[in-house]
Formats: sequence, C-alpha cells, structure tokens
Amino acid sequence: MEQVNSHKKLDYLIIGQGLVGTWLSYYALKAGKTCMVVNDSHTAAASQVASGVINPVTGRRIVQTWMIDTFLPFALNAYSDLGTQLNASIVSEAPVVLIHPSLQMQESFEYRYEHDNVYLQKNNATDFEAFMHTPFGTGQINQTIWIDLNLMMREWRQQLIKDHQFIDAKFDITDLQITNEGISWKGIQAKRIVFSDGIGSMENPFFKMLPFAPNKGEALIVEIKDLPNEAIYKHNLTIVPWKDQLFWVGSNYEWEYTDAAPSSTFRTKMEDALTQLLKIPFTVVDHIAGIRPANQERRPFVGLHPVYPAMGICNGMGTKGCSLAPYFAHQFIEHCENGTPIHAEASLDRFEEILKKTSGTI
Repeated sequence: MEQVNSHKKLDYLIIGQGLVGTWLSYYALKAGKTCMVVNDSHTAAASQVASGVINPVTGRRIVQTWMIDTFLPFALNAYSDLGTQLNASIVSEAPVVLIHPSLQMQESFEYRYEHDNVYLQKNNATDFEAFMHTPFGTGQINQTIWIDLNLMMREWRQQLIKDHQFIDAKFDITDLQITNEGISWKGIQAKRIVFSDGIGSMENPFFKMLPFAPNKGEALIVEIKDLPNEAIYKHNLTIVPWKDQLFWVGSNYEWEYTDAAPSSTFRTKMEDALTQLLKIPFTVVDHIAGIRPANQERRPFVGLHPVYPAMGICNGMGTKGCSLAPYFAHQFIEHCENGTPIHAEASLDRFEEILKKTSGTI
C-alpha cells in the first residue's frame, strides 16, 4: 500500500473512487487543494454497473427528472472538461428512442408532447421496424447524454496514481483517529475525510443512522451486430451503446434482493424481453451487478457531520448518479472551502438531530 509523508497534512482524504469519489477528487484538485483517494480495487462499485446515461425525462408519466434544467448543463460541461483533461472521449450525445410497450405509454408520450414538452420529439416507427417490433409506435427524447464511465474512472485513477494521490486498499474505520486538526489514518493527516464509498457508508458508525435504502442494479452486456449504435433504445428495458457492437441492457433497479451477485432470474427476464423486442439476433457476453447506495428520500446525502466537522459524506445518489455526482461533489468542495450552502434537499442539515445522536464510537 502506498503511503504519504506522515508529516504532510492533506486537505482531503477521500474514501472511494466510484463516480462521486472521482468528482470529489477532481474538484478538490481543481480548487488547488491536496487530496488522497483510498479505494479497494477488489470491491465492485455501483458505478461499474451503471449505464452512464443522463436522461432528462423519466418514469411512466414521462416527466422531467428532479432539477434536470440545472443538472444537465452542469454535467455536460463537467464531463466534457474532464474528458479534455484526460485526453479521452467520454461524452456522447445520443437520443433515447422510445419503443412504446403499451397503448398507455403511447398515450402518455402524446400527452406530454402536447402539454409539457421540452425534450420530446416525434419520430417515425418505420425507421426502426427492421430491428424491433413497434406495435404501439415510437417517440424520442433529445438532449440525452451517454458517459463512458469505465473509461473515465480508469483514466482518472491512472492520473491519481501517477501523481501519488491514490491508495489501493480497503479502508478500515477502526484505524481512523479524530484529532484537534482533523483526522489521522495510518499515518496520513488530513483536515477532512469524505466518505463516497457507496454502501460502505451504511456500516460507518458516524453515518449509518442516515435513511439508506440500497437497491440492486444488474445489466447484461450483449452483442447485437445489426443494431445501429447512434441511439439509446428504451422499452420495458433499456439498450445503451457500450462499445463496438456491444450494448448495455438493463432495467432500473431492484429493491428486494438476497445478494450482490448477478441473478439467473434477471438474465432470463432480460433475454426474454430482448427476444420479444428484437427482430435481429443477439448474444449475451457478460452479466454484471452492483448495489447502489440509494435512500428513502431519493435525495443525496451531502455535507459535514454536525458533531465531527472533519468528517463529511457525499453519497446516496441512487439511480441518477451520473447527473447528480458532479454537481453535488462540486457543491461539497465549495461548501468546505468557501462556505457556500449545499442545496437544501440534499444537505446533511436535514438529518442534524439524528446525526447528533451518533456516539462516535469506532
């Protein structure tokens, strides 16, 4: 395990280099601060299973997602800037082609198109009939972004390693000490420690009282040789261009599960759905799964502990992590450095009384 000079005091010790940890370290460094990221490469992050799609419209009622007019332009700029810094192409704009699975969904689309339309567009079902069954027609969502998360996090990790800002290790909170000037962990001194370790925070004695409600995400990686990869396709499942002729195929989440492993039930369900939807052959080449640190309010946990201000958390992004992570990681760093407020619906302040009951026993 790589160590740093114990006499050097860091500004931030960041636990976890999933999507949020990547952005926290990015914004800390951009602010001219020093940081170290601790990440266990043997522990799968939910980000590794995510589709990477930022979709401004969601649900059966086809409504705009929470604060998307703020999150979408911020995310597009953030991912584009990071991609430029990494000299990597990580951002693509691809419309979501809606293959309406029922008459009800077709009518919902028509209603939103006529009454509350910002991102919707009509298209021709005939353009997709060679590939898919479209008995209820199609529609389209524009301004959708696809992020190559695996490429982004891999390249950012290599940059951190190159600059001696990364430790590949399992973080054990029993090695943590709270000091008068911040925290100490295995000889590393830091003004603040920030937990962006996904479901790991559920076992953290300082934050486990937060209303976590984790859900399981699964996806198949599928080869579909004859399917155009310029769009994302959404039916009762979502088909996202991955690379070459490979596609990410999945559904949103499962609240009830027994373990974090890929399940045969999910694979069978997705294969059956693909068979019913596609007119062209496909081959499953991989099956991945992970647990997301969602919560009961479906709003993130962002801020500093009310009793131990050297400890912070930026977590609980749930199924919208791609759009939320850069925005709230930026807000967290700005809050620490400049005192700017965190959005009220995401701020840890809303759990102040609960967190004050934390014993602080490690």
